Amino acid sequence: MASRSFLILILAGGLISLIAMGSRAAFGLFLEPVSSEFGWGREVFGLALAIQNIVWGLSQPFASAIADKYGSGRTLVVSGIVYAAGLFLMANTGSPGELHLTAGVMIGLGLSGTGFGVVIGSVGRAVPDDKRSMALGIVGASGSLGQFLMVPLGQAFLAGYGWSMALVLIGCCALLMIPASALVTGKAEDSAAAGAASLSSAVREAAGNGSYWLLFFGFFVCGFHVTFVAVHLPAYIVDQNVDAKYGAIALSVVGLFNVIGSLASGYLGGKYSKKYLLSGLYFARAALFLAFILVPISPLTIILFAGILGLLWLSTVPLTSGLVAVMFGPKYMTTLFGFVFFGHQIGAFLGAWIGGVAFDLYGSYDVVWWMSVALGILSGLIHWPIRENMAVPRAAAAG
Repeated sequence: MASRSFLILILAGGLISLIAMGSRAAFGLFLEPVSSEFGWGREVFGLALAIQNIVWGLSQPFASAIADKYGSGRTLVVSGIVYAAGLFLMANTGSPGELHLTAGVMIGLGLSGTGFGVVIGSVGRAVPDDKRSMALGIVGASGSLGQFLMVPLGQAFLAGYGWSMALVLIGCCALLMIPASALVTGKAEDSAAAGAASLSSAVREAAGNGSYWLLFFGFFVCGFHVTFVAVHLPAYIVDQNVDAKYGAIALSVVGLFNVIGSLASGYLGGKYSKKYLLSGLYFARAALFLAFILVPISPLTIILFAGILGLLWLSTVPLTSGLVAVMFGPKYMTTLFGFVFFGHQIGAFLGAWIGGVAFDLYGSYDVVWWMSVALGILSGLIHWPIRENMAVPRAAAAG
């Protein structure tokens, strides 16, 4: 019976991640048509998605703490409603301010409860230690499967109905998260999992732990990478005189291959050092970005780039969240991962915004591609000294 309840929880959480992350992955398709219709520079749309990511990051620890205290299901329901409402209102936007409020603030708030944080915490707390890494990999893979499915669906909606109606239809898909939320239950005080005695003590212990901060700064780079690519790759492909359909194809291929990458990282994270796996992932990203800069752009190189990047995309999530559980126990994992995820979203804000600013200033994305290479190397180095064991509470250490 317990294994059946774990399966239901993982499937329901996976469906929520599929819709939330898949819908978000399609936003990059709207940059060019929305900007062209209103005569805006790319910085306007880029800033809207940058706001979305920073609002998501700022509100994630609060959404996670609410889920730990009052239950994941309630948090997911409210967040799902806000997410869908943001999409419906974004479809009727007519000014930069309205776009920043809807695509930025509202969808950012919705993502804080429906994205990885709350779902990962609920699954990580409920699943036994020996199955946790794989379960987190399945949730991560579900978000990537959503990207594979929702990006071409979004492109089809765009081609058939225009950008406004396309957003309405994606909003209708987002409403499916609400009934699925009823199956994702549980709060920290109901769990017998290991962890600090209280939420406040868990936060204090994490704040004083150097390895936790290295994880925070390393995940910052992940956010920069994936958001820059998700928001600006479709437009970059058009700039290279390649058919716009390859932007949607590329993001879809990233999602498909990240299903493999997330499952593989979940499996490998249960057998090998998570910090060394993360280092390898970031070094591999740096090498891939460098190759993409130097090799002539064509449909073939775009698809090859997307496939390899997919293997490295959100395969960081089960490893990063798994390290949080290793270091502090899974009891308050939702909140502690939420703070690390804030670092991810600071990077995401800068990846989306700097991409738009760089293009408006220089007419190309070259400087941001080179930044991505340098940040990948830096993140690979940052993960190396992380201490991959249960942190000793400071009070106990002093005694």
